[in-house]
Amino acid sequence: MASAGAFAHDITAVSPELLSRAFDATTVGMVIVDARGRVAEINVPAARMFGYTRDEMLGRAIEGLVPERFRGGHAAFRESFQRSPDARPMGAGRDLYALRKNGSEFPVEIGLQPIGGPEHNLVLATVVDITERRRMQDRFRLVVENAPNAIVMINRAGRVVLVNAHAEALFGYAREEMLTLAVESLVPERFRAAHPALRGGFFARPDARPMGAGRELYALRKDGSEFPVEIGLVPIETEDGAMVLSAIVDITERKHREARIQAALHEKEVLLGEVHHRVKNNLQMIDSLLSLQARRVSDPIVLAALQDSQNRIRSLSLIHQMLYQSGDFAYVDFHAFLTDLLPRLVESTAIHRERIALDIDAQQVQLPINLAIPCGLIVNELVTNALKHGFPEGRRGKIHVEMTRPTPAEIEMVVGNDGALLPEDFQLHSGGTLGVQLVTLLAQQLQGSVEFEREPATRFRVRFPYQ
Repeated sequence: MASAGAFAHDITAVSPELLSRAFDATTVGMVIVDARGRVAEINVPAARMFGYTRDEMLGRAIEGLVPERFRGGHAAFRESFQRSPDARPMGAGRDLYALRKNGSEFPVEIGLQPIGGPEHNLVLATVVDITERRRMQDRFRLVVENAPNAIVMINRAGRVVLVNAHAEALFGYAREEMLTLAVESLVPERFRAAHPALRGGFFARPDARPMGAGRELYALRKDGSEFPVEIGLVPIETEDGAMVLSAIVDITERKHREARIQAALHEKEVLLGEVHHRVKNNLQMIDSLLSLQARRVSDPIVLAALQDSQNRIRSLSLIHQMLYQSGDFAYVDFHAFLTDLLPRLVESTAIHRERIALDIDAQQVQLPINLAIPCGLIVNELVTNALKHGFPEGRRGKIHVEMTRPTPAEIEMVVGNDGALLPEDFQLHSGGTLGVQLVTLLAQQLQGSVEFEREPATRFRVRFPYQ
């Protein structure tokens, strides 16, 4: 590595022309000022920055480049530097401005470097026009100040370095007060001990994310009151190091709304539960009345009609019972409904359960109650009809009920059996039994269609829209 002396020797060996070209080629404005405060040398970028030619600048008092309002104290600052000539930024902690030839001002950063040795007392000033940087900073401040949420920026040490008007209003502090606080002052006492570690964890992995995901967050006002918040964190690199920008939303009103909604939902669930319970009880009462009436009837046709009515009532009651027991008042698990209903229908017709196999496939479908009730009644009618007429004289067989969704907007229900075939003259829409009429009417209620197949086995197919 070359010694300082060798380096100096190398520099002096460079031709003045080459040094002048290098001086002008840099993108930074450079001005050399003598002990009298006059411009001894200036490079092209600096002359262009101030709006002068190089010849106009040479010999000019440096105060001519300082705005009028700052000139009074500038000579004293210059003399102070001459007494203690060490490299440093000019005006640390102050906003600096320079003056162009046309009288316009612009913000600058200036670095000072003594050169030429004690006998010359020259100062090299590097001048950077920070107009664009200041414009971006002003835009950033404008965005932060007018943000719809409270904005608080803190540094790695946890000190508040920036707040907006919303933050002042939210926390109850004046801006000057907040800028003296540690961020832990805005955290309730019971959470403070853990907060520095959480803050350190964010700076260790600084990516934009919500704070405290999965946890309820609370903040503390100046008056000691707490309030629930949501906080978004965004890391920001600044000249003063890494910072974190926090967007804070007071969710007190949202919490109140949620509590009111939960209370209303609970009341509605209680009310719906009571309604369904009363409906089920009323249906059971009707079933009991029909049973009492059936005991007094000897005519087999009338008795069969009463039993059919009881089956319909029990089908309705079973749907309400399943709704009540499931806790979901919107949808019926239709597979579970069929699994419960069909064995009861077999028993109600006095057919030995072993004679009839039940094949149920509706596992992929849950129906809202407005569809479940007519579907349940359709199944009740078709299965009851099959049990009555499809397996005479001890005949064995199988009843199949299937419900599928051929398309997302459509449901198909198939009820079939391998018992006796339908009569040759059977027609869906030409009167027939009450059960057949009910099936047709219920399909219309579903805004669907019903078709049947006579061979090779009896099958009824009901299709209806589903949303």
